[in-house]
Amino acid sequence: MKKLIRKVSAIIILAMIPIAMHAEKVVKISSPDKKITVDLSTDKGKFGWTVNRDGAKVYTVEDVRMIVNGKTLAGDAAVKNVKQKSVSETINPVVPIKFSTIENNYTEAKINFGSYSIEMRVMNNAVAYRFVTNIKGEVTVENECFTMIPADGFTAHFQPCNSFNTSYETHYQHKEVKDWIRDNKLATIPMLLSDSNDTQLLIGESDVDDYPRMFFKGNRKGISTAFPKSPVKWEPRGDRGWTITEEGYYIAKTQGKRTFPWRFVVVTDSKGIIEQTVPAQLARKSVLTDTDWIKPGQVSWEWWNGAVPFGPDVNFRAGNNYDTYAYFIDFAAKYGVEYILLDEGWAKSTRDPYTAKPDMHLDKLIKYGKEKGVGIIIWLPWLTVEQNFDVFKKYAEWGVAGVKIDFMDHADQWMVNFYKRVMQEAAKHKLLVDMHGSFTPMGLEYEYPNFLSYEGVLGLEQMGGCRPDNTLFLPFIRNAVGAADFTPGGMNNRQPNNNQGGRPNSVASGTRAYQMALYVVLESAIQMLADNPSLYYQNDDCTRYIASVPTTWDETRALASEVGKYVIVAKRKGEKWFIGGICNGEQDEFKFNVKLDFLGDKEYKLTGYKDGINADRQAMHYNKIEQKVTKNSSIEIKMVKNGGFTAVIE
Repeated sequence: MKKLIRKVSAIIILAMIPIAMHAEKVVKISSPDKKITVDLSTDKGKFGWTVNRDGAKVYTVEDVRMIVNGKTLAGDAAVKNVKQKSVSETINPVVPIKFSTIENNYTEAKINFGSYSIEMRVMNNAVAYRFVTNIKGEVTVENECFTMIPADGFTAHFQPCNSFNTSYETHYQHKEVKDWIRDNKLATIPMLLSDSNDTQLLIGESDVDDYPRMFFKGNRKGISTAFPKSPVKWEPRGDRGWTITEEGYYIAKTQGKRTFPWRFVVVTDSKGIIEQTVPAQLARKSVLTDTDWIKPGQVSWEWWNGAVPFGPDVNFRAGNNYDTYAYFIDFAAKYGVEYILLDEGWAKSTRDPYTAKPDMHLDKLIKYGKEKGVGIIIWLPWLTVEQNFDVFKKYAEWGVAGVKIDFMDHADQWMVNFYKRVMQEAAKHKLLVDMHGSFTPMGLEYEYPNFLSYEGVLGLEQMGGCRPDNTLFLPFIRNAVGAADFTPGGMNNRQPNNNQGGRPNSVASGTRAYQMALYVVLESAIQMLADNPSLYYQNDDCTRYIASVPTTWDETRALASEVGKYVIVAKRKGEKWFIGGICNGEQDEFKFNVKLDFLGDKEYKLTGYKDGINADRQAMHYNKIEQKVTKNSSIEIKMVKNGGFTAVIE
C-alpha cells in the first residue's frame, strides 16, 4: 500500500506584514478560485467572520473562544496580526475511500493573538479553523465555543441525542434552523444545512486528538458547540461498558503546546458534498511506514442472518461452532470475499477474549481460513479490550486478521484516547480494526490507516428500522465525513411498509437493486455481506456482482443528486467504473438520463442490475442488462420507490 504522501508543490506568501488594527478592521481571505471569501473582523470585542459564496453571504461565525487555565483565548481579545499564504499539495491516502489522489489547495491565514493563534484554511469548497497554543506544560481546557449563524432559508438535517452517551444511530430529523434552535436539543456531528438553491453546508471536525468530540446545540442566535466533560469516576456496566458517576469541570487536560481539532464547514452543492474530501485534507498523515499489510476488503458476516445456513450442502447443526464458520469461510473463498467475522457468541464469555467455545476449535478455524485465503476478524466489547490490552499481541500470534470492537457509546476525551491506544497497539501487531457502537469519523483513520471503518450509523443492523428514507441522507451527511460500516446486502427484500422480518430470516427494506447499489453508493474500507451464504448461493448472479465491487476507489463522481431523495454516483477502480443509484419512497418512479462522458476513448461493456417492473410491490424483482457503451453514450436509469440501479463498466 502507498503511504499517505503530502507533496507541497507551491507555497506563495500573500501577506506577511502585520496588520495595523486601527487602519484595517476587516481582513479578506479568498479561496484559490476566489469563489469563497471570508471577511474576518479583527476589532477587539468583534472577532469573527462572514463566509460568502459567489458574493452572497452564507453564514457568519461569532463567539469564537476557548477557556484554558481559566483564561479566555480569542473572544474579546485583540488580533495582533494576520498572515496569509497560498498552499498547493497532493495527498495520497493509504486507504482511499473516494479518491486515491487528492489535490489540496487552500489559502492559509494565521491569526496571531500572541501566545496563541487561530489557523484558518479557505478552500474552494470549505472554510476550516483551529486553535494553536504555545503554553508550557499541561493545560486544562474548560470549554471551547463558536456560534454559526446561517443565512435565512436553511433547513437542518441532524441526528438528535438526549445526552453525550449515544451510539449515533438515531434517525435524522429535518427542521428549519430557527425551529431547531428553539428546541435547544443536542445533536451529533456532522450536521447538514440545505437551502432551496441547493446550497449545502456540511459542519464537521477532523484531526481530533486527546480531546472530546464536538456536539451541537442551539442558542438564541444560531448553532453552537457542546462538549462532554471529562469523566473522573465511573463504574462498569455489565460487560458492555461503564456508567460515569462523576465528571470534571473541564472538557480536556492536555499539552499546552499543540494544535487543536479542525472545525470545518463545507460550502458547496449536493454533488459537491458527495465528491468533497475535506476531512481527509485536514487529517494528519499516516504515522505507519509499513502499510503493505493493510488490506481493505469485504467481510461475510453472520450476526444479521442468525448464522443458520440451510442449503442442501448443510449437514451439520448450525451455531457457534467450527462447522458453521468453516461453511462461511468456504462461501467467502468461492466469491473472493477477503474476511469472515466472528461476532458475539464465539467466546465462552464476553469478558474473556482468549477462550473460545470448545466447539469453535478456533486455532483449527484460523488455519483453515488461511488455507482458503480468508482472514478472520473477531468481535469484542470495548471494556474487555481495555481490561486485556495484551489481546492484540495474542491475536497476532494466533493469526487473526483484525478486531471489531463494540459498545463504546461515549465521546469524551478519555474515550477518544482509547480509540488511539487501540489503533497504536493493533498497528504494532498488524491487526485491522472496525469500531462499532462508535462515534463518527474524526481523522484518526488517516493517521492509523489500519482503522478501516466506524459504525456510528443507522445501518441494516436495525432491520425494519433501517429505511431508505433515512439512508438517502447518508451520502450527504454521515458518509460525507468518512467510512460507515452500514452492513448492506440483504437478499430477502421488501418494501419498507412490509418489513416484519427478523433473524434468521432477516429482511432488508428496499429493492434488490437498491441493496446491490449500496455497495457502490456507500463508503467503507471494510464492507459487510450481511446475509446468509445460503441465500447468496441461491442468488449467484447478484452475489458475484456484489463481491466484485471494490471497497476503495481511485475516483468518485456524482452524476445526479438531491439531498435525501436520490443519488447516482460513478466510481472508478483502475480501469473499471461502477455506477450506483438509490432513491427514497417519495414518488413511485425516478427517471434519469445519465451521460457516460467520464469514460475513456474505448468501447466498453456495461453489465447492470435494475428494478423490475413489479419491484414496487415485489421488491426482489430485478432485471439484468448488458450493452456496449462509449463515452458518447447515455443510459436511462429508472428506479421504483425505495429502488436502485447498479452496473459495472469495463
